[in-house]
Order: sequence, then C-alpha cells, then structure tokens
Amino acid sequence: MTLCAKDIMVSNFDTIHMEAPVEEAIHKISNGIVRETGYKTISLMVIDDFNKLSGVVTMFDVLYHLRPDFLNFGIHGEELKWEGRLEPLLDIVQEKKVHHIMTRNIVSAKMNDHIMTLLDRMIKNKYRRLPVLENSQPIGIVYISDIYHHIFSQKMT
Repeated sequence: MTLCAKDIMVSNFDTIHMEAPVEEAIHKISNGIVRETGYKTISLMVIDDFNKLSGVVTMFDVLYHLRPDFLNFGIHGEELKWEGRLEPLLDIVQEKKVHHIMTRNIVSAKMNDHIMTLLDRMIKNKYRRLPVLENSQPIGIVYISDIYHHIFSQKMT
C-alpha cells in the first residue's frame, strides 16, 4: 500500500489569523468541521497576513491558557477554592489574541511524504496532526486518526 500525505490529507480545514481574538478561535473550534471519518476538528491552523503558517491553536492550547499562570509553578488546583473564579478566567483568555496562546514550533509535512514517514514523525513527537505545507502555506492537514482509519479500513475490507 503506497499512501502519501496528499492521498490522506484533509484539504477542507479551518484557519484563523494570528491577530484574531481567542474568542473567535473558541467559536471556530466549538463549531469545527466533522471530517469524513466522523472525527471533529479540534484545532485551527494559524496564518499571517501572507497566508503563511504561523502556528496551530488547539482545544488544549485554549484550556491550558484558561488556567491561572501560578498553576505552572507547583501549586495544585485541588488546593484552591474555585467558586467564582471561572468567569474572570474566561474573560481573560477570550480577550487574548491567538498568537498569545498558539503553538509556534510546528513540524509539518510535504505532499509526497509517505504515510509511514508521517506516522513515525507523529509517534516520536506525540503529535495528533501535521500541517501539509507548500511554500510555507497550508494546503492540507494529516490527522493521526485519519492515518489509522486509512491503514485499517483498507486492511479490514
């Protein structure tokens, strides 16, 4: 079986500008595209003014930045009284810009990368998605769930 990124990549994907408010990203992720495989998209490719990939923002990124910063310094959430604290945290994260919370160091793929090359890159780095780029512009995205689906749906038929 010879499958490359171009054969399995999703070309209908959501993007968001790096200067957009996080509130817009939250809305786009909440109303994400349901892919052919039935999985819902929980990430957005972040682009700049030239439509070049600047990063990726995921549901995890939003939730990570919803938490107060002091939780990153050894304080455990169960030690706090959270009553009445969620609303102000929501306001703070929604007012940020996407570039404040996005993941910047993105590993990408090329259209002709073999499926096993993609899988190896994703497994070693614990990535769930790889943007497919051409001239630094996103043209598709490969999800690990789609790799799984393509490999095993063909094997099981």
